[in-house]
Amino acid sequence: MRNLWAPWRVTYLKMVDRQKGCFICRVLKQKNDKKNLILIRGKKSLVMMNLYPYNSGHLLIAPKAHKGKLELLSHQEIQEIFTLICRMKKVLSKTIKPQGFNLGLNLGRVAGAGLVDHVHFHLVPRWKGDTNFMPLIGNTNIISQSLTQLYRQLKKALCNIELGVITK
Repeated sequence: MRNLWAPWRVTYLKMVDRQKGCFICRVLKQKNDKKNLILIRGKKSLVMMNLYPYNSGHLLIAPKAHKGKLELLSHQEIQEIFTLICRMKKVLSKTIKPQGFNLGLNLGRVAGAGLVDHVHFHLVPRWKGDTNFMPLIGNTNIISQSLTQLYRQLKKALCNIELGVITK
């Protein structure tokens, strides 16, 4: 495969250009985590669900501080971000049972970043066959579960892990 087309993302990219400011900073100022799909507010970072996911369970993990370059992150921010990535991989594995994961970040608009000025990692659950003709030919991205339903499921799993109900 020479090209991977994702035409369904153009709506998101156009929307980002129209909105003023950083959506991560905007939702952090608000106190409605459920509405904003924020799963965890750490001391230095947060985990939130992607409003325009590639797959069910697509998460964003970012520092709370508005930093546009990876090298500007402190050791504490890096440590907490990667701790949250590992924690959320565990939660996703237990709740929606993906067969694999993509972990990445897009640095710069030409690298695919819709939000250029606030570093954020993508944790994307993957299943065999989850990329098929629908998004490529049918211009349709299939997300099998509503964001609000999955949000409730992940919050419950986070509580269970914190209470020691889920092991491994």
